[in-house]
Amino acid sequence: MSKVPPIVGEPEAPPEKLRLGGMALRNGLLVHGPTHWAAAVRNREGEVEVASGRKPSLGAHATESIPGLRGVAKLAEAMAVIPIVKRHLPAARLPMQDMGTLGAMAGAALLGQAIRSTGSRTVVREGAVGVVSLVPAVLALRSGDLAAYHGVEHKAIAAYEQEGDAAEADKEHDRCGSNLVAPMLGAAAVGNAAARRAGLRGPAAEAIVALGSAAVAVEVFAWSERHEGTRMSRWLRKPGYEIQRVVGTREPTEQQLQVGRAALAEILRVEGAAPLDSSPA
Repeated sequence: MSKVPPIVGEPEAPPEKLRLGGMALRNGLLVHGPTHWAAAVRNREGEVEVASGRKPSLGAHATESIPGLRGVAKLAEAMAVIPIVKRHLPAARLPMQDMGTLGAMAGAALLGQAIRSTGSRTVVREGAVGVVSLVPAVLALRSGDLAAYHGVEHKAIAAYEQEGDAAEADKEHDRCGSNLVAPMLGAAAVGNAAARRAGLRGPAAEAIVALGSAAVAVEVFAWSERHEGTRMSRWLRKPGYEIQRVVGTREPTEQQLQVGRAALAEILRVEGAAPLDSSPA
């Protein structure tokens, strides 16, 4: 079949935007593209270091049409990138790379076990354990520059999507992973309570519930995005937005925004996309 030539003088359709995701580092930003990752950090000498590479494939593309499995595969690929980034960019400081945060994680685990030992595993008790498990993440965000670089992540990606400057973008973003928190906690509370009533115990049962909760959360996230603008979508995103607004993000400095722009420029380069012309030098 022959292609119909474009009408003379008709403007060409703008190129389709890449779907970008990211993760804040303690001293920079990691950005995920469709096939590559890119990261930029400010090292101890105050210089910006940049690295990039190809993302590992763990089946996300093959399971794209399978609800549940696609979410777990995408999360697994995102997690698999982290050690690769650290190997290529040793100056990168990971979100939990802090003794205080590691200590809080150990304390939260012990407290969670103590709550479970006080009685039968009800949905309310499992919900309390889930809330306790969030404490280390909150402490990590409120210490150092992690919350500011979380804001950088949202601003840099929004600047690309809206063809503007990161400094003018909002520090909250509709596709933030914070939107996974509420449905994941809810699904985990119900799943753990149901598993215990069914006589299923031990690490294997808890791991299965955790994977199932992640799958449910990703599907809720995807549904909200497909039905953007509806009352239900706004309701489902409200907890995540409030987490971002209150504790998850902070307005970054211009120096921190520069790191975000460097990461964004690198992901566009390795993905072969047009650079964001409006980004300041």
